[in-house]
Amino acid sequence: MQPKDQGKYLFRGTLILTVGALFTKILSAFYRVPFQNIVGDVGFYIYQQVYPFYGIAVVLSTYGFPVVISKLYAEEIMKKEKSNLRQLFFVSMLFLCGFGFLCFVFLFAGAGWLARYMNDPQLARLLQLNAVVFLIIPVISLFRGFFQGSGYMLPTAVSQVGEQFIRVITILVSAVYLVHFQYSLYTVGSGAVIGSITGGLTAALILLFFWLRTRKKDALQKPALFQQSGRIIKAFILYALPICISSMPLILLQLADSLNLYSLLVDAGTASHRAKELKGVYDRGQPLIQLGTVVATSMSLSLVPLITKEKMQNNSGILKEKIELALKSSILVGVGATIGLYGIINPTNRMLFENTEGSDVLAVLGALILLGSIIITITAILQGLGHIIFPAVTILTGFMCKYLLNHLLVPKLGTMGAAIASVVSLTVILVVFMIKLHTIMGEFIINKHFYAVILTASILMLIVLNVYLFITDFMYELRFSDRITAGVQALSAVILGGATYMVMILRSNVFKESELSLLPFGSKLIMFLPKKKRRD
Repeated sequence: MQPKDQGKYLFRGTLILTVGALFTKILSAFYRVPFQNIVGDVGFYIYQQVYPFYGIAVVLSTYGFPVVISKLYAEEIMKKEKSNLRQLFFVSMLFLCGFGFLCFVFLFAGAGWLARYMNDPQLARLLQLNAVVFLIIPVISLFRGFFQGSGYMLPTAVSQVGEQFIRVITILVSAVYLVHFQYSLYTVGSGAVIGSITGGLTAALILLFFWLRTRKKDALQKPALFQQSGRIIKAFILYALPICISSMPLILLQLADSLNLYSLLVDAGTASHRAKELKGVYDRGQPLIQLGTVVATSMSLSLVPLITKEKMQNNSGILKEKIELALKSSILVGVGATIGLYGIINPTNRMLFENTEGSDVLAVLGALILLGSIIITITAILQGLGHIIFPAVTILTGFMCKYLLNHLLVPKLGTMGAAIASVVSLTVILVVFMIKLHTIMGEFIINKHFYAVILTASILMLIVLNVYLFITDFMYELRFSDRITAGVQALSAVILGGATYMVMILRSNVFKESELSLLPFGSKLIMFLPKKKRRD
C-alpha cells in the first residue's frame, strides 16, 4: 500500500471508529430518559448505583486494552515478525483473561460487602450480575485491539453499535415487562444489568464473526516461545491502566456518589425511601452531562490525531495551532451547553422527567459539561504529546477529592453538596491540567479576546433565554399538558439560544475559515464568518 493510500485508509478507519463511538455515546445518554420514566426516581437510583462498575468495564474494553494491543501489533507489523504477532495474541489473551477473572471474583465475592458499604444490601445481586461483564471484556478487548492495530476499524465500530443497541433494547423491554407485572424495583434493576451482559455477548460474537472471516490460517497457531511476555505485560500495566483511568473522570465521580451519597443522606437523618428518591433525582443529571460532553468532545477530539502527527514531525508552530483549536472548540461548546442548560433547566427537567424537582441541583451539575469537556480534551492532548501517567494520577486525585468533599458537604447541603463536590473536584483537575499544559508549551495557548467573546456571548444567550421563557410562560395556561408545553418551550429555546450564541461567536473574529474547516460541520459554520475572515 502506498503512503498516500495508507493515509486515506487510516483516515477512513478513524472516521468509522469516531462515528461508531459517537452513535453509541448518544444512545447511551438517551436511553436513561425513557428508563427513568418507566421505573421512577427510586428505580433510577437503583440502576445508577451499580452503573459505574459497568462503565469501568466499558472503558477497559474500548479505550484501555485495545489501544495498547493495537500499538504493540503495529510495532510487530513494522518488524515483520509473525512469531511475535502470535506471541502478542496469546500473551495478551492470557493476561486479559486473568485480569478479567480477578475483577469478576473481586466484584462477585465482594458484592455483599460493597452493598452494605453503600448502605443498601439489596444491591448485592445487581453487583454480582455486573461482575459477569468482566468475563466478557477479554474477548472484546483482544479482538478490538488486533483489528485496530491492522487499521481495520469496521469490526470495532459495528461491535460498539451492536453492543449498545442490544443493551438498550434489553434494558427498556425488561423494564416495561417487569414493571407491568409489578416486580420489585430491585428485580427491574437486575433486568437492566442483564442488558450489560447481553450487550457484551453481542459485541463478542460480532468481533468473533469478523475474526473468523479475516484471520489467516496460521494466525492462531501456538507460539514456540514467550520471550516478549514481560514487555507485553509491562505495556498493559504502564499504558493500558493509565489510559483507562484517564478516560473515566465522569465515571469516577459517579462511583464516588454510588459509594457514599445515599448512605450520607441516610446518616444525616433523611428517610431511606426519600434518600433513594433524592439520589434518583440527582442522577437525572447524568444523561444531560453525557450528551453535552459528547457534543463538545466530538469536535475537539477530532483534532487529536493531527496533534500527534505534528508532534512526531516536530512542527511546533502548527502543533500549537492545533492544540489551541482543540481547546477553543471544547470551551466554545462546553460553555454554550452549560449556560444554555442553566437557562432552560426547569422546562428541560419537566420535559424529560415529568417534573421540576431538583432543578437547582441539575443546574449546578451542568457545569460538569464544561469542565468535563475541557478535561477530556486536555487529557487526549497530553497523551498525544506523550504524557500518559500524569493525567491518570491527577484524575485519581480528583476522585479522592470528590469522595472526601461528599463527606463534608452532603450532611449539610444534601444532594446540592454532592453537586458542588463534583464541580470543585473537576475544577481541581482542570487547574492542574492547565498548569501542566502551560508548562509543556511554555506560553498561554488562548488569548484573552477569546474568553471575552465567549463570556459576552454566553451572557447574551442567557438574557435571551430568560426573556423568551418569560414571554412563553403563557403556554402553561393553555389546555395542553405541562410536559408537552415544557417540551415545546425547551426545544424552541435551544434553537433560539444556540443560534444567538453561535452567530455572535462566529461574527466576533475568534475563528478563521481554515480553523473551522477542521471541525465537524465546519463548512456549514463558515458562512457565518465576516466576509473578510473567510479567506484568512
